This record gives sequence, C-alpha cells and structure tokens, in this order.
Amino acid sequence: MRMTRRDWLWGATAGVGATLLPAGCSRRAVPAAAEPMARFPGKVPMRVVNDRPPCLETPWRSFREDFTPNDAFYVRWHLQAIPTTVDLASWRLRIDGAVDRPLELSMDDLKRLGSDEVVAVNQCSGNSRSLLTPRVSGAQWKNGAMGNARWGGVSLATLLRRAGIKADAVQVTFDGLDEGPLSSVPDFVKALSLDQALQHEVTVTYAMNNEPLPGLNGFPARLVVPGWYATYWVKALHRITVLPKVFDGYWMAKAYKLPSTPNGNEDPRHLAPDLVPISRLNVRSFFTTPDPSATTPAGRPCPLDGIAFDGGSGIRVVEVSADDGRTWVATELGNDLGRFSFRRWRLAWTPPAVGEYRLRVRATNREGQSQPDAAGWNRSGFMRNVVEELPVRVI
Repeated sequence: MRMTRRDWLWGATAGVGATLLPAGCSRRAVPAAAEPMARFPGKVPMRVVNDRPPCLETPWRSFREDFTPNDAFYVRWHLQAIPTTVDLASWRLRIDGAVDRPLELSMDDLKRLGSDEVVAVNQCSGNSRSLLTPRVSGAQWKNGAMGNARWGGVSLATLLRRAGIKADAVQVTFDGLDEGPLSSVPDFVKALSLDQALQHEVTVTYAMNNEPLPGLNGFPARLVVPGWYATYWVKALHRITVLPKVFDGYWMAKAYKLPSTPNGNEDPRHLAPDLVPISRLNVRSFFTTPDPSATTPAGRPCPLDGIAFDGGSGIRVVEVSADDGRTWVATELGNDLGRFSFRRWRLAWTPPAVGEYRLRVRATNREGQSQPDAAGWNRSGFMRNVVEELPVRVI
C-alpha cells in the first residue's frame, strides 16, 4: 500500500462540505454544533472529531448492516505521525524479548502460518463521551466510535509459541508505527498479561471483512482483542515483545485507567482514589431504525431495528419499552455471528394512539448484566452505557 503526502492531504479534504481543521486540534474538543465532515483516504464522508491525528466517526446508517463497511468504519489514532505509506516488501513484524527464538515475519510469512478468523466489535473506550454530564475532556465522540467486522489473521498464541515463550514471561507488549510529534511524547505501546495474550481469539489480523486492512484502520496488521476496548487493538503493528515483568509505559501505567467500581463509575464531587486499567466491554444496545424523531401513523406496525453487544458473554435478550419503562417487550434476535459480535434485534411496534413517544431499549447478556436506567460518569469519559432512548412522533 503506497500513499504520498499529497494524496493524503487531498483525500482528507475531498468531498462536498469537507473541512480540514486547524493544526493541533487533537488536543481540543470539536463543538458538537459544528459537525465538521471530511472524506479521508478510503473512507466515505465522516464526522471529524479530530483531524491530527484523525479521529472519524462511523455514520449511523452504517450500523444497519451486521458488518460495518470498511469505508465507514470509525478511525481513532493517538499520535500525530501516523503511517501513510507502508512498503510490504520491507515491512516485518518482530517478536522478541523473553522468547527462545526471536522472529521477523513478512506478510507472506504470516499468511503461511494459517488463517484464523473472529467476528468482533471494536469500540473506543471513550465512545459517547460527548453525552456525559458534567462534560469531560478528550475526543468528543457521539455513539459512532464503534464497528463490527470479520477479522482475519493468525492467532497471537500461534506466533508466541512459535517464538518460544520463556518460563519467566509475565506480559506481552505491542507497538505500532505511529509516532509522536516530539521525542518527549510517549510511544503508543500497550500490554496484555501473558494469560490474556494466549487466549485463542486474540489475533494478529491483516484482513477486515475479507479485504486487506484499510490504511486508517491499521494496515498492514493490527492486534484484535475481542471483547476488550479498542485501546488494546494496536494498529500498524510492527513489534511484539514478551516481558519478564509488568510493563510500566505511559499508556498502561498512566492512561486508560478508571475507578475499580462497577462500570468504572465515580462521583464528580468525590473522585475515586483507586484506578485500574480499562479492559472488557460492558453491555450496550441501540436503535438503528427508525431515524431519530421519526414520524409514523398510529395503529400501523412501525419496524424497530437495532444492535446489542457485550464483552463476550453473548446477548441473551433485548427488550423495548414504549411507556417509560413500566413494561418491556422482548424483541426477536437476529443471527448469532459469535459472542463478540453485534447481535441484531427486531420488533414490529404498533403505536396505540397519536402522541410523542420515547422508546427505550435495553439488552441483557448471558451473565445477567444489563444497562442502567441512568448513565454513570467517570473523569475520563470511559465505558458509557445506559438504557438508550429514541423519540418517535405518532400522527
């Protein structure tokens, strides 16, 4: 995959109504009312949350499909110098550290080692951050910092065992090709415990929805950690290191931490003293049809459609309420594409009378975990989940 700087800048500004934000906006919030849109390389026009580095939100209509299209899949980078050109002829994935046989693998080598596949939701830790009250700093995502895809590659466990894990190994770190604008900016390196890294579904992927990874989503290879937040899904992966001690880099020891309370909640007036690294997805569900503030006739069936997911237990039931939560009706669940995937739900709701309705949706997973009636809060704006609402006008 080759892309010149000119191609990049042109792609980032092409399209009707496209906007390129001022330099340095990665450190500031974008006002919700501005709704800047841009077409970056390989992408449809998307809502720009930041442009340096690019943070782009999936258009809501794309969630009406089981698999989020590659050209509409959200984008989230941390460091400004992201790889816009990767030459596969020279690219290598290095596996080193506490191993018996350090490896340097080409893309052809990876493909020869087998083909593993997993369907999984990729969701940013700060998805829906802009909806929190009181407001917190960070990228001001609405609900579109997520996507569901079929990920193809090689199990990380296969690669680690091929390298030979030493007996004193404790953690595994992952480093991508993105870099900070200054040497003082910490490299974006994430870590998993050895036990987590050896879970069979954790994969070094080179394919997304049966196509090569898009450049903005991590070409040529990225880590996929199903059921965990996307901060661990390191993009443009080029080095995996096995460590005999716990990694203390900035992006693990300082960043992406939240209270150890259920759903990471804390009181804005009394911040929790104990923080832990974010990890597993919580339960969420959404309406995808009809559009917000839709109009529908009274006495006629109104098709409702949506998605639900969790951290890997699997969705047991999705329910909808049309009377402020007094009663709930179970929906029909769609095909089960795997425990880490979106689970589609459907319901034909017949509004009994003219008026304004606020439909509610909640999902419950196989562990009995559901969504709270009121959204929680934490200082980082992580892990928002709540019973979602949809206004509908009946005429």
